[in-house]
Amino acid sequence: MALERYAWIAVGAAIATIALKTFAWWLTGSVGLLSDALESVVNLAAALLALSMLRLAASPPDDDHPYGFSKAEYFSAGIEGALIVLAAAGIVWTALPRLITPQPLDMPFAGLGLTVVASAINLAVAMALLRAGREHHSITLEADGRHLLTDVWTSAGVIAGIALVFATGWLRLDPLIAIAVAIHILWTGFGLVRRSVRGLLDPAISAEDQREVNKVIAEYSRRYGVAFHALRTRQAGARRFVSFHLLVPDAWTVAHAHQLSEEIEARMRAMVPNAAIFTHIEPISDPASYDDQGLDR
Repeated sequence: MALERYAWIAVGAAIATIALKTFAWWLTGSVGLLSDALESVVNLAAALLALSMLRLAASPPDDDHPYGFSKAEYFSAGIEGALIVLAAAGIVWTALPRLITPQPLDMPFAGLGLTVVASAINLAVAMALLRAGREHHSITLEADGRHLLTDVWTSAGVIAGIALVFATGWLRLDPLIAIAVAIHILWTGFGLVRRSVRGLLDPAISAEDQREVNKVIAEYSRRYGVAFHALRTRQAGARRFVSFHLLVPDAWTVAHAHQLSEEIEARMRAMVPNAAIFTHIEPISDPASYDDQGLDR
């Protein structure tokens, strides 16, 4: 599966950057670099989780899950956010003793060189994941890509901090940078959790996709004298769901109304990727047709 291939790339990148950043920390003793290495451990856990959730999301529907498993992607983003929060707590726990009792840094240039290489790997993989996430409408790949991109900026901050420590001799700058990194990734973690929770609450499809649906409705209302109501949309991972009532002239046969509804659904599926369209046909002049627009009906 194409999406799983990207997840495996993220796993490989996480393993490589953990090794590089851990070696950089071992060479320098910098808690800033240690904080960067800990975030890469989170990257590995997130990549493995993304791989498992992508596999689950791609599973075919079954009797107990007739709408499929596409919401599994939200669990990946939510758990990744929780892991980031834990990593931030670990960074602060490690940095506070160094803030109280500063320690000199060893071999800063070698450590910084390894970190630059690790950041270049993360940047390349992040760009690939973000591109694939947009192309395939995968929140899991997009979340993992944004997390890796955050890791790149985090590393840039750590590198700048260590360079300043070396230039100024102010040793407390190293743990202060580590705490700043923790706050930064904590914000990222909360953002991922918030997005995951929002997704589990069945949000409407994007404003852009809604505009495409409304274009089709306006066009067919004008061309055929039909009406639409009870339009509802929701998004579950890469899947979109659109339902509406199609009110047709009373004289139309069932076959005629069905033919038009099939045409409308095909147009909407062409304009809204990964959409499942559900249509309910009603006579346009029957008063009862207007009494079932509520969600509970």
